Amino acid sequence: MENGGLAELHVDRGVDRGYVGNVYLGRVVRVLPGMQAAFVDIGLDRAAFLYVGDIWPQMFDKQGGGGGNDDDEDPGVDEDAVEADEDGPPREAPRPGQPNIQDLLKEGQEIVVQVAKDPIGTKGARVTTHVTLPGRYLVFMPTVDHVGISRRIAKDRERRRLREFVDKNRPKGGGFIVRTVCATQTNITLKQDMNYLVGIWEKICGAAEGRKAPAPLHLDHGLVLRMVRDSFHDDVERMVVDSPKLYEEVCAFMEEFSPELKEKVHLYRGAEPIFDTFGVETEINRSLGRRVWLKSGGYLVIDQTEALVSIDVNSGKFVGQGNSLEDTTVRVNLEAVKEVVYQLRLRNIGGIIIIDFIDMDRESNRDKVYRALEEELKKDRARTNVLKISEFGLVQMTRKRVQEDVVRYLSETCPVCEGKGSVRSRQTVCYDVFRELQREAARAVAKETLFVNVHPSVADLLYGDEYPVLEAVEARLGKRVVVRPLLHLHVEKYEVYSK
Repeated sequence: MENGGLAELHVDRGVDRGYVGNVYLGRVVRVLPGMQAAFVDIGLDRAAFLYVGDIWPQMFDKQGGGGGNDDDEDPGVDEDAVEADEDGPPREAPRPGQPNIQDLLKEGQEIVVQVAKDPIGTKGARVTTHVTLPGRYLVFMPTVDHVGISRRIAKDRERRRLREFVDKNRPKGGGFIVRTVCATQTNITLKQDMNYLVGIWEKICGAAEGRKAPAPLHLDHGLVLRMVRDSFHDDVERMVVDSPKLYEEVCAFMEEFSPELKEKVHLYRGAEPIFDTFGVETEINRSLGRRVWLKSGGYLVIDQTEALVSIDVNSGKFVGQGNSLEDTTVRVNLEAVKEVVYQLRLRNIGGIIIIDFIDMDRESNRDKVYRALEEELKKDRARTNVLKISEFGLVQMTRKRVQEDVVRYLSETCPVCEGKGSVRSRQTVCYDVFRELQREAARAVAKETLFVNVHPSVADLLYGDEYPVLEAVEARLGKRVVVRPLLHLHVEKYEVYSK
């Protein structure tokens, strides 16, 4: 929660736990040269997806090894992304001369991989051989020869101190990312975190030698302890837990990693649900709606498809308080900017996002709204990329997607519309029935009476507004039609037969 309102929602019910950060010994089940990727069995319901650019460079001839210590900008490592998104290893971009996937992997081959993205929808997990192991202060990358410093550590002197110490003490060929909370920490604390992470990697390597794929080698902490490890900084006012058992686990974890912050952890003892006390329930319900109202009377319409998410900004009931339509438009768009970013974070929306702002005639106003969007997105820990507002008022952007979005996690496909968002109208179903009656009457075995089983609401229409058409069909076919309403039928379903 931020400023008294719900800012992010992460769900773990103990059954469908996330897999991001887990390390597995996997078996290659299929190599796809046309996609330069492979499917890897890691023991989940669906095979995981491994892209050629996510394969450890040491699996093929490496061209040079340099540590990259003189420059924070490394093409294979984004320390802000790893720290902020907790999305596991950095993606290695394909390089000129890099071998093809079929030259690196063979079906049946066993490899160590880490989950970078959870299974989403019908897609399996995304995996990489670039393992990263996050600690409280550092992120260990055993396959990347690099030292990175979080850009949020601003002081040059502190950055040099941290870089020199980590570079001096890191294992050969391995790398570290220095997280923001590492600033001002002592060398002893850093060395303890380094030894802890290196020890985990050594256990992973040892476990891989004695196991047969598919098999788990290292399971990351559960959601709560991951949040404590990665997000519990000095700027957090307090953490409230309503489970005594979980409270003890958090306190024990804090005692080991951040004893100075332990006093900020509180056990909730209230009689009413903790979500009610902090006003979370209302915001969760609001996050599931397609339409989101703005305080001014405008509203957003959020539609999620397989390919992208579209967000439409509408003026709604807002009639304006300025002297012109342009002033009203800019005001609604600026208000929408804050709500859009809020909804992106709350719903954990990722992938391609299209925002349709209300059209603005002046380029200066479009720039004003764009700058406001950029500023608001700085609050978002997920990595985003935004293009400027087009002449049509559209913004194209991407947001790092690691886990299933909240709406899909908390809801399921409607059994009535089957996910379409609409059903055929009753009148359309009536005319489907009329055509089916003609087909049935044309069959040689058709009797003198045709029976129609339909949903009661369709039956009402057949014996109501569409009754003249039904009589005309009877006259044309020379058959008697009997309509029977059946409550168990779907509104789109019907049965036509004769006897």
